[in-house]
Parts: sequence; structure tokens; C-alpha cells
Amino acid sequence: MSDLSTRLIHHPYRPPEGFDAVAPGVHKASTVIFPSVHALRTQEWADKSGYTYGLHGTPTTFILEERIATIEGGAHCVLAPSGLSAVSLVDMAFLRQGDELLIPDNAYGPGKAFASVELAAWGITHRFYDAQNPADLATKIGPATRLVWLEAPGSITLEFPDLPALVAVVKQTNAARGGERPILTALDNTWGAGIAFNAFELGADISMQALTKYPSGGADVLMGSVVTRDHSLHQQLLMTHMRLGLGVSGNDAELVLRGLNTMVLRYAAQDAATRELATWMQRQPGVVQVLHPALPGSPGHESWQRDATAAACLFSAVFDARFSQAQIDAFCDRLQLFKLGWSWAGPISLCAPYNVAAIRTQGWPHQGGLVRFAVGLERVSDLRADLAQALATLNA
Repeated sequence: MSDLSTRLIHHPYRPPEGFDAVAPGVHKASTVIFPSVHALRTQEWADKSGYTYGLHGTPTTFILEERIATIEGGAHCVLAPSGLSAVSLVDMAFLRQGDELLIPDNAYGPGKAFASVELAAWGITHRFYDAQNPADLATKIGPATRLVWLEAPGSITLEFPDLPALVAVVKQTNAARGGERPILTALDNTWGAGIAFNAFELGADISMQALTKYPSGGADVLMGSVVTRDHSLHQQLLMTHMRLGLGVSGNDAELVLRGLNTMVLRYAAQDAATRELATWMQRQPGVVQVLHPALPGSPGHESWQRDATAAACLFSAVFDARFSQAQIDAFCDRLQLFKLGWSWAGPISLCAPYNVAAIRTQGWPHQGGLVRFAVGLERVSDLRADLAQALATLNA
């Protein structure tokens, strides 16, 4: 090998074994090199015993999957490029033409839209149910129902459902059906993050997260995960995941792995700050109700108190109906520390106004506008002062 380019590409040096550090190594690959034809033909990736192609896993992604499974209290994890892709992965793995999907009416909007457009085009029907009423779920389950989504708490309005009661409805239906293909329950556990409660101990078959939120913590990476305890369910997910060509980059996996080291501390700090601000906010003039599972009087507070040990960084404020949407929008514009933006669980506080009635099929009891707040890592007194100055102008 006299040519320099060939000698560089096929350089014989290999670093010595035994290096270890706090941060796992970042492995980036499409092509994986095999030592022999036998290895090329026989090496297996689905059980994490080997590597075959970058899309099917590297040491970096395998480490992240194992750690996410531990956080969730599950046995198996598969990573997806975003939280929404994790939702769609679950739908596509377990639903087929002629099946029906049930979704909470207060669930994550893009997941509802995926069912309304893509799944509907593939001959998979869906219905929305009231997550605060297990009896409503019982009436909505039909012969074609094969998957029930759960979300705790509800997106934007933060109602905390009675998860064991909802799961019990599904299990009773499965018992009555006998050996027929069972209905599965999948929980969007992004808010709980595997910290506030254990999805599997509350009865869910599948736990999905947007790792974009708490596991990342930096507002700089998109990723999702799907965790199960059941090997056969995991294999179904894994094969669908492979056929869809879903993958995550080594650099993104690195960022989430780094975020995991401080996740429990950040969750606790943002939980405490959010409760303090939510309690203060509900005493302010012009605010009709503050929605936060840990606040008495917030929908589902009793279920949260029984089943959870912590709460995340979100609260929503419902304003008096005398304020127009333009006035509420101006209130948001006046905030200085609370920036306007989607997502949450990052270091910076965020807010966004919503027209809840427009995104619900089963009605919304309030006439006034709603603003959802995501509390970051700033000092609580500074955030409170920011809210106070914007509220003063609104109420004036």
C-alpha cells in the first residue's frame, strides 16, 4: 500500500482495549465491518448480541435504550427520531386494516391528527373518549377495538386520569373476549418521564416518551422511545421499526445520555418551582382556574395524589371570559422571561395560548382563554415577577 489515501483508509492501528470514562463513547456508522463472511451472515442485532448496520443499533444507542428501559421500569426499549414518530410506530406496529383505535379527547394533538389522516386512509378507524370517565371508555370499546391510548395528564389542560380504572376496563373486555386478539394499552408517559409514576405498575402494556423533553433537558434534540415488559410486543415493535427505517444519530443519543445524568434533579427542581408558581397564579385577579395535577380542585387531582409521587413543569391558566383572545395574546407578548414556543422541560420557561374548544370533540367547560406555561430553571422569584407585570397590564 504505497498510496497515502489507501494507507490512511486502511490504517492498521487500533487503540488498546480498556479505556473507560464517565460519558459513553459516541459510535456513528451506517456500514458495520464484519470479521468474516460467517459473521456477516449470522450476526444478530435484534437481541443486542451484535451489530449489522447503523440503522439497527450501535453501542451508543444500545446503551441509551437500556437506560431508558431502566428509568421506565420496563425490559425492552426502541428509539425513534421524535416523540410523534414513537406514537406512530406504536400505531403501525399493532393496528391493521379494519381495526379501531381509541384516543383520549385531551391527548397530544399531532397523535390525534395521525389517526385522523394517515390511519384513516389505511382503513383504520378511531374514536375519542373522555379520559376522566372510565365508563365512557367502556361504551366506546367495540368489536374492532385493538389499541387504547392513555395520556397522563392530558395535553394542554392537564387532567390526570384514573389510569388503573381505564386499564381495568380494557382488561375486563379482554377477559370477556377470551382468546381473541387482545386490546393493548399504550401510555404517553412523557410528562411522568418514568419518575412521577411507573406506567407498568399502573397496568399499561406499552410506555412511550418524547425523549425531547425531560431525558434531553436541553431543548436541542428530538427523539422518542417505546418501552415494554413483554418480549413479543417488543419484537413486533422492533420489526416494524426496522421496516420503517427509523433510526437516531449517535450525536443525538449522546445528548440524551448526557441529559439523563441530571434528569431526576431537574425534574424535582422544576416540579417544586411549578407548584409554587401555580399556587401563586390561582390567587391572581383575572385567573379563573389553574390546571395542575398537584393542585386540589384541578381535574384528576385525587388520582394524581394516589398514583404519582411527583409532577412535571407544566401548568395552565384559564382566564376570565371578559378578556378577549387579543388581550390574552398581548399578555403573552408582554412576558419577558417566559418565551413563546412549543415543547417544554428545557432550561428556559415557555408559554403558549390555546383555543381549547377548537381542539376538543367533547366540549370544554370554560369560556375564557387558556395559556399553558412550562417552567424552566430560572429563579422562581424572577418568573413570578414576570407574570405579575404582565398580569397587571392585563387587569388594568
